Amino acid sequence: MADPPDEEVRERLKAALWFAIGNMVDEESLRRNRNATPQFIAALTEMVWAQIENVAVDLESFSQHAGRTTVTTDDVLLLARRNSDLHAIIKDCVDRQKATKAKGKAKR
Repeated sequence: MADPPDEEVRERLKAALWFAIGNMVDEESLRRNRNATPQFIAALTEMVWAQIENVAVDLESFSQHAGRTTVTTDDVLLLARRNSDLHAIIKDCVDRQKATKAKGKAKR
């Protein structure tokens, strides 16, 4: 069982996720002239939370398999390999960040 501070952090993170999802759903509902119930937002939050937990476990497994204690961008790219569109978006983002970082080092 998780420590009380860990459980508190978990609940705060989940509340922040619920708030963010609620805001996105509200914006989209207004844009489409539709309504979403609080139950829908809660169910969507639970689904996203479960997916985040699954991704975290997979990323941890990838880094451990490689003998590391740190998750790297290579682990994230490996996780996204079966979704070509997501993989391309993440790869593009990583490449841009590397280019920006290299450009900053070159100026020094």
